[in-house]
Amino acid sequence: MSSSILEDQPLPGRTTQGASRATIGRYLLARLYEAGAHHIFGVPGDYVLRFYEEITQSAIQHIGTTREDTAAFAADGYARCQGIGALAVTYGVGALNVVNAIAGAHAESSPVVVISGAPGVHERREDPLLHHRFGPFTFQREIFERITCMTAVMDDPVMAFRLIDRAIAAARAQSKPVYIEIPRDRVMEPGFEVPADPIEHVPSDAGALAEAVGETVELLANSASPMVIAGVEVHRRGLQDALVDLVERARLPIAATLTGKSVVAERHPAYLGVYEGAMSSETARYMVEQSELVLMLGVTLNDVDTGVYTARLDPHRMVRAAQGEVVIRHHRYARISLEDFINALARSVTPRREPLPALPTGPQAPDFPQPGRPMSIARLIGRLNEALQPEMMVVCDVGDCLFSGVELRVHARTEFLASGFYTTMGFAVPAALGAQIARPDRRALVMVGDGAFQMTGTELATHCRLGLAPIVIVFNNRGYSTERFILDGPFNDISDWRFSRLGELFGPLHGFDAPTEESFEAALMQAIAMRDAPSIINVHLDPNDPSPAMRRLAEHLKSRVGGESS
Repeated sequence: MSSSILEDQPLPGRTTQGASRATIGRYLLARLYEAGAHHIFGVPGDYVLRFYEEITQSAIQHIGTTREDTAAFAADGYARCQGIGALAVTYGVGALNVVNAIAGAHAESSPVVVISGAPGVHERREDPLLHHRFGPFTFQREIFERITCMTAVMDDPVMAFRLIDRAIAAARAQSKPVYIEIPRDRVMEPGFEVPADPIEHVPSDAGALAEAVGETVELLANSASPMVIAGVEVHRRGLQDALVDLVERARLPIAATLTGKSVVAERHPAYLGVYEGAMSSETARYMVEQSELVLMLGVTLNDVDTGVYTARLDPHRMVRAAQGEVVIRHHRYARISLEDFINALARSVTPRREPLPALPTGPQAPDFPQPGRPMSIARLIGRLNEALQPEMMVVCDVGDCLFSGVELRVHARTEFLASGFYTTMGFAVPAALGAQIARPDRRALVMVGDGAFQMTGTELATHCRLGLAPIVIVFNNRGYSTERFILDGPFNDISDWRFSRLGELFGPLHGFDAPTEESFEAALMQAIAMRDAPSIINVHLDPNDPSPAMRRLAEHLKSRVGGESS
């Protein structure tokens, strides 16, 4: 830790006789830095200004964003790459702006620390009519209690340090957001050293673990076509190495859920692709649904990962390990962590040497570009898959860019980021900001619909200001395509922005217009070559040209909407 974090104010437990105590603000910044949050995103406001001043004197760098919600999306993207992220906003108008994004981080299991300034303790006692107030001072914390795994208010200097430690530990242990509120007259208040109060780690039940592993090994030995489906929990628990060890020792083909996409390097010879029921590729769907034994590791079952309940998974041919338990047919083994189960299973399986079957390598676009041919989603995804470089991560928004983007094969693990379960529009551009700051060795390929870009695309201006060089592909089909294919109407139409000219407004930016394959190829090659600023490619798509996955999903959802209205 840099000595500048707590200059002249050592941490509790490290003080020397006569040394002054650390302030609450400096202690929080020190602990965040030690945990891995070397940047804080946010927008200043008067209740958080004193804390912002402390940021400028710390080793942590502040990244100003255009809006509070984009700061939260950026912190989410940062957390997925770095293991923890943080944002700082003001009371009321700032904090309430991040509620949707933090709800998404909670749903997607992303460890984001929300820091909100607040009216001072002394100000509250007289109950004045303070600005940004919207009811009792407890309301804001009560809102965040619903969408975080822990909340803490720094109004008591005696308990502040302990609460900070517990909140950061909770975010990392549970991979969920936490909320910390700092009254503005407590930022510079010295705190007090309190004996450590670590979150208790509950070990796996050794007997249950041994029995679950033994039963699974026996099933694997007697199955002619076993395979793995890996989910988001493997990402968030950092178990990718253990998973690959198991897959390679047992020679098991592996598919990912949509929320678990890129849980392994997607050019690995064992990787099948994403399985999401009827929305899957034919190969992935066939191999999963005909398998005699499916190991579902870290999978959280939801309507997105099951292809809106079109997945065909037989519980009698399944071993499911997630959320602290292992379920094998009708047997349920409680108190078993996913980490312990995967590691023990990898040690116990009989290593196999036979080669894996040849598997598809992802979508292609033969003979691209064809002269005069308009752009289509299928050809666009095929060309992007061929153009992906080992240094690229993909950050995807929701809509057809997500449904088609699941077919892309990224080179390294944990390099496909999306709001896959919560599916909030506007995630991609700000999340790519956080991801690139966390991983400066990676370049973001951002896929975003025209509607989602209009919600949060202003954050591309921050990319420009910081000299980042993402490549932004705008899927411009002139409206909300997912809703259009469920139930069409004028409410799905939006303004037609001139995306290629945003450099005139945002700053250094390379803009391209791509109505045809030839124009897209020229734009893509220039964007890949130019690393001095972001590039944005406005891809013109026919509103009636959905991806095959979108078409299947829309038909299913259309039947549900029709049934509900009848």
